[in-house]
Amino acid sequence: MTKSPNRLLATVFGAVYLLVGLLGFTATAGVGFFDTTGGLLLGIFEVNIFHNIAHLLIGAALLIAGLSNVPASRRVNTTIGAVYLVLGIVGLFVTGTDLNILALNVPDHVLHFGSAVVLLGVGLGADKGIGRSTAVA
Repeated sequence: MTKSPNRLLATVFGAVYLLVGLLGFTATAGVGFFDTTGGLLLGIFEVNIFHNIAHLLIGAALLIAGLSNVPASRRVNTTIGAVYLVLGIVGLFVTGTDLNILALNVPDHVLHFGSAVVLLGVGLGADKGIGRSTAVA
């Protein structure tokens, strides 16, 4: 696993996002599932229950892919990186509105854009050709 940047990144990010998802529940006492404002995780990241569950699902997908194989980790890193890029862009427009069902705030946007850059960079740039057939037709 340590020889593949994609597997290593997916495993580490997966574990971190699982931990963040679990820790988020400590900040959401009295916060509704889709509340547009949430409790503060680590004093800066706004989270609601839906946001915590999203972190748990993303963390699980990354961890499972990272522990399986290179092609799976590349696909999951790239897919989740793209989703985070879109979420970062959309988040800029929904923050402060009734559409903010993830209770996003500015630090969340920074984290989502940062995650997107790292996941997409590694997913698209590392481990090229691993897992692909090299047979000529």
